[in-house]
Amino acid sequence: MSRHVILGAGPVAHAIVASLTQRGIEVDVVSRSGTKIHGARTVTANVLDTENLKSVISGCDAVYQASQPGYHRWPQEFPTLQDSVVRAVRGSNAVLVSVENLYGYGPVAKPLTESLPLIATTRKGKTRADLWRSLEAEHKAGRLKVTAGRASDFFGLHVEGSAVGDRFFKSLLRGKKAEMFGNPDALHSYTYVADFGEALVRLALDERSLGRAWHVPNAPTVSTRKFLNLAASIAGVEAKHVTRSRFQLRLAGIFIPPAKESIEMLYEFEEDFVVDHSAYAAVFGDHATPLNDSIAATIDWWRSNPAI
Repeated sequence: MSRHVILGAGPVAHAIVASLTQRGIEVDVVSRSGTKIHGARTVTANVLDTENLKSVISGCDAVYQASQPGYHRWPQEFPTLQDSVVRAVRGSNAVLVSVENLYGYGPVAKPLTESLPLIATTRKGKTRADLWRSLEAEHKAGRLKVTAGRASDFFGLHVEGSAVGDRFFKSLLRGKKAEMFGNPDALHSYTYVADFGEALVRLALDERSLGRAWHVPNAPTVSTRKFLNLAASIAGVEAKHVTRSRFQLRLAGIFIPPAKESIEMLYEFEEDFVVDHSAYAAVFGDHATPLNDSIAATIDWWRSNPAI
């Protein structure tokens, strides 16, 4: 029987587990905390312990690199983390699936495609670009079988720390103002996390994915204001929001480092940010969930969460 290993136990890991178990594929979830995900075997381990990680992934068919350092520690810690994963997977027959975002391109005044150069100059964008170039070099040298799935800001089950996470959905459902950034009327592609997980599994199972990165499917892009209005309509609440300014984020960053780190990425919300996933769809199919359905499922999850 096939066995896959997921590094990290966040919302993307939950989505990957759901897609794998539907296929009857055994899955191990590796995290330092030993977080349990229904349907997966829990493995408590430190990804930075390369030798132990080798034994954990031994004999598996795919490894999903979904672990990451704190948002404000990417430049300092992400390269070392990925290097440990690469050294553990190198020499095995496993496919390494890198879970990525779109930071590496930098500001782009047109729909984002995978053919765009990775020329970001932000701290986190440059880190993401360098990480992919390192993986691509491993693949080209024949030392590793690599693919990557890139998603935009995501939402859905278990997603809390996102532009459309707890400060958006939880606030909205409590009758408070949903938090937004930049220009609410600019177009912005949002990724449903279940679609992200499904896409990563399809990439892992199909050798046509190897050697490159792919934009995972998103529903047709709407403005953040329209996304909010749709969510409010489905939830039966008033569509109230507050737009956080750069100054407010700097002030919050004194006490919350990730808030300060988000400032350099605000360009994604100030102008249209549209993701083209046609290359992926042409090879693996377009399985993007309609926004009505994905937002409804997200609201149901938040309402079933005791924290609401």
